[in-house]
Amino acid sequence: MVKPCWKPSVEGDGGAGRGGDTRGRVDGLMWYKDLGVHVNGEFSMAIIQANSLMEDQSQLESGPLSSLESGPYGTFVGVYDGHGGPETSCFVNKTLFSNLKKFATEHQEISADVIKKTFLKTDEEFLSLVKQQWFERPQLASVGSCCLVGVICNGLLYIANAGDSRVVLGRAEKASRGVTAIQLSVEHNANNESVRDELRSLHPQDSQIVLLKHKVWRVKGIIQVSKSIGDAYLKRAEFNQAPLLAKFRLPESFSKPILSAEPSIFIHRLTSKDQFLIFGSDGLWEHLSNQEAVDIVNSQPRNGIARRLIKAALRVAAKKREMRYSDLKKIDRGVRRHFHDDISVVVVFLDLYSMNRSSSHIPILSIRGGGMPASPKR
Repeated sequence: MVKPCWKPSVEGDGGAGRGGDTRGRVDGLMWYKDLGVHVNGEFSMAIIQANSLMEDQSQLESGPLSSLESGPYGTFVGVYDGHGGPETSCFVNKTLFSNLKKFATEHQEISADVIKKTFLKTDEEFLSLVKQQWFERPQLASVGSCCLVGVICNGLLYIANAGDSRVVLGRAEKASRGVTAIQLSVEHNANNESVRDELRSLHPQDSQIVLLKHKVWRVKGIIQVSKSIGDAYLKRAEFNQAPLLAKFRLPESFSKPILSAEPSIFIHRLTSKDQFLIFGSDGLWEHLSNQEAVDIVNSQPRNGIARRLIKAALRVAAKKREMRYSDLKKIDRGVRRHFHDDISVVVVFLDLYSMNRSSSHIPILSIRGGGMPASPKR
């Protein structure tokens, strides 16, 4: 058995008695926390494993966002979709929120600058780890993670993204009496023409900065995302050489980082029309459209809604392969990856009344879902 780098956990008082799963539950390859309470409302979380080693991680933090008694207070959500292995996503899940609190304490606020510094610092720390273990574990240089973060603080929603995970807002529309899906995150995937154009403008001397391979656009013909935490072999030339495996090595050296950890940041002032947020790794959006996901959340009970979103995606995945959902469920991890990716979902319901309550009544909660292999020693 692989020793987990952390156990699925819930700390604090923000989930007791809601949905009967105060520490989360496991059902086969799925971990879920059906319903809990955060500073700004309620939430539901779930993760399904498909890879041999789970590469997705997620977390929700409710309460203090700094070390100062004066605040700020709010809700932090993170979805970390690893690739090449679980080490980076596990590292990010352990490190990024702590870095956010350090910078928020230093600046005495949450801001786009604080969040940007948090991403860059976390990336810098992981690359330092790669350097420390270069000769013992050179493969760490080829491991990375997409990083999607949402912070709700003082009526503002901050969305920061590096990679191709996605967050969608469900907004009530009086005219149609429905809820409209609004995508808030920008995705950094080479299959998007705007991303290819940006890479070409950043690397005008490199005619092979993006290549079409097997009908899929990839950065340097290797990786689809243009922003991530980790992936040291595409950020520093010192890691793009032996003893790294030859399949990751580029034929020529480079002086400028090919990938970046700097996130795209979007700030939105929440209104009474804003009902909920759906954070998901790309495995969810591969099978469900933004509006389909919003319709599911809007039409069904909150309790267990993250789990139901994953099941809806899996039913579509099974249908695409002309098989029954019940048969897909019987397929073990590893082989499962041929049918769908690891999927992480966090649904955050927004309650303006909760946002306005005093700090003495704020539910303090820290939850991390799933269970991953050990991260590298620091």
